[in-house]
Amino acid sequence: MSPRTGFRSAFRRWRADRPFWGGVLLALGGAEVLLTMKASVKVMLHAGMQGLAGYLLPTLMVLLGLLILFNPAQRLFYSVTGVLVALGSWLTSNLGGFFVGLLLGVVGSCLAFGWLPDEEPRRWRRRRPRREKGVAATVGQEAGEPA
Repeated sequence: MSPRTGFRSAFRRWRADRPFWGGVLLALGGAEVLLTMKASVKVMLHAGMQGLAGYLLPTLMVLLGLLILFNPAQRLFYSVTGVLVALGSWLTSNLGGFFVGLLLGVVGSCLAFGWLPDEEPRRWRRRRPRREKGVAATVGQEAGEPA
């Protein structure tokens, strides 16, 4: 067994114990909103609280995403706060990073809120074998139905 395989299985176990994709999407949404900001921090501080909120809310989104990943016991509080902050970024940060960061933040928060820690992972359902047309036609003719 190579060290890479051991790391991969340890990462999978770690990832299964927390709302991984919810935290990642929320953090990515905050990072995207931060990257779409055009003005420098000096200009935003001069503009006042409205300009400062443009940097504060996406930073909180990134922080909440990381907190969801590393402290999943408090995921309900973090995810509700994450939705509110993501929706607030619509007003303060270029329409929430041109809606991309806003949507990533809301979807990530919803995934984190809906994550159930005690539930077994779902398995893909096996599809039932489909009947072929010839078999269905033969069965229908035997029952007395017209072809």
